[in-house]
Amino acid sequence: MVDRTEQQRQREQRTIHVDGEWLEAVSGGSREILDPADGRPFAVVAEGDEKDADLAVAAARAAFDGGAGAWPRTPVAERAALLHRVADLLVRDRERLGLLESRDAGKTVEEGRVDIDCVADAFRYFAGLVAAEAPGRVVDAGTADVHSVVVHEPVGVCALITPWNYPLLQASWKIAPALAAGNTFVVKPSEITPLTTIALIDLLAEAGLPAGVAGIVTGPGHTVGARLAEHPDVDLVSFTGGLASGTKVARAAAPTVKKVALELGGKNPNVVFADACATDDGFDTAVDQALNAAFIHSGQVCSAGSRLIVEESVRDRFVAELARRASLIRLGRGTEDGVECGPLVSEQQRARTETYVASALAEGAVLRTGGKRPRPAPHRPESGYFYEPTVLDHCHREMRVVREEVFGPVLTVETFRTEDEAVALANDTEYGLAGAVWTADAGRARRVAGRLRHGTVWINDFHPYLPQAEWGGFGKSGVGRELGPAGLAEYRETKHVYQNLAPRPVRWFAG
Repeated sequence: MVDRTEQQRQREQRTIHVDGEWLEAVSGGSREILDPADGRPFAVVAEGDEKDADLAVAAARAAFDGGAGAWPRTPVAERAALLHRVADLLVRDRERLGLLESRDAGKTVEEGRVDIDCVADAFRYFAGLVAAEAPGRVVDAGTADVHSVVVHEPVGVCALITPWNYPLLQASWKIAPALAAGNTFVVKPSEITPLTTIALIDLLAEAGLPAGVAGIVTGPGHTVGARLAEHPDVDLVSFTGGLASGTKVARAAAPTVKKVALELGGKNPNVVFADACATDDGFDTAVDQALNAAFIHSGQVCSAGSRLIVEESVRDRFVAELARRASLIRLGRGTEDGVECGPLVSEQQRARTETYVASALAEGAVLRTGGKRPRPAPHRPESGYFYEPTVLDHCHREMRVVREEVFGPVLTVETFRTEDEAVALANDTEYGLAGAVWTADAGRARRVAGRLRHGTVWINDFHPYLPQAEWGGFGKSGVGRELGPAGLAEYRETKHVYQNLAPRPVRWFAG
């Protein structure tokens, strides 16, 4: 247990934010937050439930439906200015928030810092997007007697349900466009990694966001998340997480016919043609990027390149070098200097990874490196949730580890001989979030990118994204988009306003 005084305990458990006030859970429940590097608790948060969700939604509803001074009717320039102030505060607190993200999610401090930079970029992007927009689209009605315009209005109260792997980044992809569009919201962060989202709510208040516009309820998905998804006063639910949970959210939201946006992960192919490896530099870059694709944040990335699909003629050399480099990745506590990869987020996630590796070996995969827990070290406590980067060769489509999202440091290897076979393998998934193609042939790069059924396709790269470019997937990777103009559109309703400038009787009816 965390050794804290009663006064400290009460202060830390006020992590539910309703109408500008920090509160404990109605039930008085709490949850310890564990450091995945050693499995020990280092913070305590409120454990909310349906009652807390109802209170937060009621405050957000009142803030949206208020009078002339309510947030939806705040001038666009003022909303944009507030988002810029939030970005400035994020930059100011970069070190503190980066360290908190590292301890909470297990990633390295440098990854945490990069996340904070990306969060600030998202706030600045959506601020600039709304500030530069025209007030409406004039529609030609064919007569000077009619003024017809299409305008965009905020959708209303938004329920934002975020995952544990990129806590603050994924929250920002929802919060920034929601606020830019003039909505109010209640965010439910993952119960495993809520700390930086809690910190962001404080920064929003410091930037001048009115009370009630932003709410947060910490607690589990089966209570808080489920209630937000079904709540009749919620107009939109945006969820990022696993497929099973996403389908539950969609089902809960259906009776109220609210807007739904779902980002549900992927099983992402990284296709490497032999010509990309024809030079030493090309080979080195493709191997290096395959490591980045699979093992950044211990593979706990929705767009992780966990399926290496490599041309048969270079497979042996490529996999041998890949496995050698993977075995040298320095695992440890993300706050330690020199550590390149942190632990998995929980014991449950490590056990899940171990199950997938065991099933792959039973189904005929060949272990090239990893496949076990590392030996303890001073920078890697035995009680931490560490697992070695794992390369599984001779994999095929029928294996569970190839079909299903592992969300761990596991890379599978498949091979192909022809371009058509490469495309078929890359598209042979029920997901469709992201993928990459590596080739020195510009024509082939464009052909393959055009044929891949994935929401983001990288050519000779892996993982970069731009806040001005849409993010989302095909198939069971979800519905809707985040980022870009379409990411803003998710948080809006479209209205046509038709004004007759010279009204006169129609005389349709004779009487």
